[in-house]
Amino acid sequence: MHAMKICVGLSGGVDSSVAALLLKQQGYDVFAMFMQNWHDADATLHGDCEWEEDRYVAEMVARKIGIPFYFVDLSKEYRQRVVDYMFDEYSKGRTPNPDVLCNREIKFDAFLRVAQKMGADMVATGHYCRKEETVGQDGKKLYRILEGVDPGKDQSYFLCQLNQEQLSKALFPIGGLLKSEVRAIAKEADLPSADKKDSQGICFVGKVDLPTFLQQKLKSVEGDVVEIYAPFYEQDPLYTRQCEIVRGLLRDDYTGDLPMISHYISEDKSTPVNDSHPFDMAKIAALSDEDLKVMSTALSYDAVKFETETYRSGKKHVRKIRYKDNPFGKIVGRHEGAQFYTIGQRKGLNIGGHKDSIFVISTDIDRNIIYVGEGHTHPGLSRLCLRLAPDELHWIRPDLEMVPGETRRSRVRIRYRQPLQDATLLRREDGLYIFFDSAQRGVTSGQFAVWYESDDEMTGSGVI
Repeated sequence: MHAMKICVGLSGGVDSSVAALLLKQQGYDVFAMFMQNWHDADATLHGDCEWEEDRYVAEMVARKIGIPFYFVDLSKEYRQRVVDYMFDEYSKGRTPNPDVLCNREIKFDAFLRVAQKMGADMVATGHYCRKEETVGQDGKKLYRILEGVDPGKDQSYFLCQLNQEQLSKALFPIGGLLKSEVRAIAKEADLPSADKKDSQGICFVGKVDLPTFLQQKLKSVEGDVVEIYAPFYEQDPLYTRQCEIVRGLLRDDYTGDLPMISHYISEDKSTPVNDSHPFDMAKIAALSDEDLKVMSTALSYDAVKFETETYRSGKKHVRKIRYKDNPFGKIVGRHEGAQFYTIGQRKGLNIGGHKDSIFVISTDIDRNIIYVGEGHTHPGLSRLCLRLAPDELHWIRPDLEMVPGETRRSRVRIRYRQPLQDATLLRREDGLYIFFDSAQRGVTSGQFAVWYESDDEMTGSGVI
């Protein structure tokens, strides 16, 4: 009986190094493969080829562990399947997640196929998540993805688009370990990657600064930055209708504020779990398709227009032009191109004269305008309900797929590292609606919403 042959995607980082070491210690026939996904040297900012250094470390790690080392160039596939998709999404004003795509299209597809050609039965990566086998109602074998044990490092989010076929070939050897334990194992084995910092930047493209990378491909066009004031929401028909619907969903004994605004908690703090959420679940389940559509529609600021007036200024009464005051908003600056900004962003806006932080609340790609609001509690930053289109839903567990008319309680995250949020999933003919127990800030179209069942199992995902 031959030992199972496993190909480890070795990146030169500590996580994949320890994954390879553990598999070797467990007696598998292990080989390492380093993949290059990028050629375009002009996009690496500081001119040094990051991936060459990573490859060198990966090769030393393989030598240290005593496993064969191979190199594969997947830059063509990566460009077609990840980079082109990213630019397409950005040009539409959506914010894609390249790491999710890289796993679905490259690591567990193109890379997996190369590994299989070289005789591998399975592919292993250094992701912090766990895989378990279970049996479906039809008696067939199924695979589950569970969160990693280390709450600060769980990376299941990035695997949210994998299917059962891909999972059947995947191994995650470090999912049951804490990051500190992984570092300790690497130190003890004296692996060359033991002290290597965790990589940032686009998956496998090296340390590329995203805005710079985008600016090389998307044209910069100057446009207005418009600040939206609170009075806008008091008269906006969509917002007032949303408030009305939310009022109708509250529990009879609820006495707090209308829960339209998210409580600000910085990303790295976990949200205190609030058992006394404001909504009556039966009322949410009974929402009409029409009301769900209203609740999940993002606000539009098209109606905020600016008229000019002429006035005379100074001793010589020189004629000048200025914008008339508008109670709903004001042009407060200029930007380099609306497609470079994402909702919830506060860096790189260069707008002074405010007490609180300024955030992007909306971008209008067609008119090249970005809309901003002041403060964490600005109404434009929060959303309670999202819709995912039917063709953009992905069920990791096909046996748990919801059918139109079905409602389910779940825990959801809309970005990596976000603490799980309680929500109700409502499947209707026109998609899957996610109605959160508390408003979410900085909801960005193009990102993935991912949902989990009761015991840390990720069961599906979809594009917002």
